[in-house]
Amino acid sequence: MEPVLTSIIAVIGTLLGSVTAYALQQRAARTERAEARSDELRGRQLAAVADLVSALADHRRAMWVREDLTLSGANTAACEKARATSHDTRSAITVPLLTVTLLAPVLAEAAQVAAKATYALRGAADRTALDALRTTALVASDRLVAEAADALAA
Repeated sequence: MEPVLTSIIAVIGTLLGSVTAYALQQRAARTERAEARSDELRGRQLAAVADLVSALADHRRAMWVREDLTLSGANTAACEKARATSHDTRSAITVPLLTVTLLAPVLAEAAQVAAKATYALRGAADRTALDALRTTALVASDRLVAEAADALAA
């Protein structure tokens, strides 16, 4: 009877070892998939922030040129061209802003503040005000980048 008992214990041990190994492999696979999803999301968030910051810079530059031309009394054709450019660059902000808001909600407020600060360049009273508004927009954009760096490093 002893050899039968030994065989039964050996079979049970082998089965338990197989079940344990399978469970560990499944857990490792789940962990690996979760890490891959997290890395992919972080990459998409980074790309969204980069696209937004680029679009904000383009619009900030277009608005500064537009308002500078207006304040300096440039000809109508130059002002209209700058106005059309600023409309295009403002439109280019919409998708990256929405993407950041959806993919990285923790950055939504900083993204909105940066966008609003950039939009605020419109209608500056004089060159000093225009420069101050530009600086405010730059600071807001830099704050977004800093918050993104903190959020995406975690």
